[in-house]
Order: sequence, then structure tokens, then C-alpha cells
Amino acid sequence: MGLLLAGCQTNSRDQALATTESQVALRAIQTRAFDTTEKETTLRTVIATLQDLGFVIDKADNVLGSVSGTKLDGYSMRMTVTVRPRGQTQTLVRANAQYNITPVEDPLPYQQFFAALEKSMFLTAQQVD
Repeated sequence: MGLLLAGCQTNSRDQALATTESQVALRAIQTRAFDTTEKETTLRTVIATLQDLGFVIDKADNVLGSVSGTKLDGYSMRMTVTVRPRGQTQTLVRANAQYNITPVEDPLPYQQFFAALEKSMFLTAQQVD
């Protein structure tokens, strides 16, 4: 007597591609390139931007090019931002946020962070305080 299995079977290749596509889309939301090679200045601007958005800086590492901050506003949100060179003329900034321990996939917190960072980067480039 044979055993009949019925149910939903998803193609693992299709599932992997969907996961990869969603990761690429998330990375696009989390990453911006800036026309500067000033890593230290960019890190200082990231720190100031996070503080302006209500984050308390937990860790900053100039060598690794990373900054982590926590925002407590009825919930716990942690954001880690990395800064690294991209080619000869740009710096890549990537933000990664978590609510408690759940990765944030909603674009809004990233959009808010990058809008504030872009403004700060512009003002820093113009040497306006």
C-alpha cells in the first residue's frame, strides 16, 4: 500500500529567489551613497543625526566604521549604521534597525534617518552649523 502525501509544496528555488529579492529590496532601503571620502566626518554626522532623532549612542567604532544607538520611545529600537568607502569618490552608509529583537523591514524609519542624514551631510559639506 502506497502513502499519498497531499499539501502545499513550494519550489525551494522560487522561495530562495523571493527571499533574495526581498533582501535586495530591503538593502536598497537601508543604503545610501554619498559623494564624499571623509569617513570620519561621515561617522560624526551619523552620530549627530542619530542623536537628533532621539537615539542614545551605545557604541561607535571609527576603525570598523560603525555606530549603534538605541531609542526608547515606548518601544526599544536599535539602529546600527556602517560607513565604508565605495570606489574612489563615494562613501556608502547602511542602516540596520531592530524593534526589540525583530528586524525592521518597514521603509519609514530608514527614510526618516536618511532624510535627516542627507540634510546634515549637506550642511556639513557647506560648513553650516
